[in-house]
Amino acid sequence: MVRVHSSVARHKRIKKVLKRAKGYVGQRSKNLRSAKPTVLRAGAYAYAHRRLKRRDLRKLWIQRINAAVRAEGMTYSVFMHGVKKAGIELDRKVMSDIAARDPESFKTLVGKVQEALAA
Repeated sequence: MVRVHSSVARHKRIKKVLKRAKGYVGQRSKNLRSAKPTVLRAGAYAYAHRRLKRRDLRKLWIQRINAAVRAEGMTYSVFMHGVKKAGIELDRKVMSDIAARDPESFKTLVGKVQEALAA
């Protein structure tokens, strides 16, 4: 039976792991045995935190809107109810950007919401 030489494929696999482990401290960047689990764990954290990032950004948008709305004498939940009632189709990301960058436009938005709530 012919012996299979897997040196090229094996070196390719090792190089791939060590390339991803670049910048890790000590043997984690040099030694395959310690680099492999570290790279796997890093990938798992990266995957999970890409999802957590979306959650964190939504929280930030809500906090910005809440702060801007409270300056106008209203709470976040009442404001969002008014937004739905007024038929304003801006998402939280856009509203928080307007609140942070252009307070005058946000005041007009709050005015429209107050009109919708009064009606």
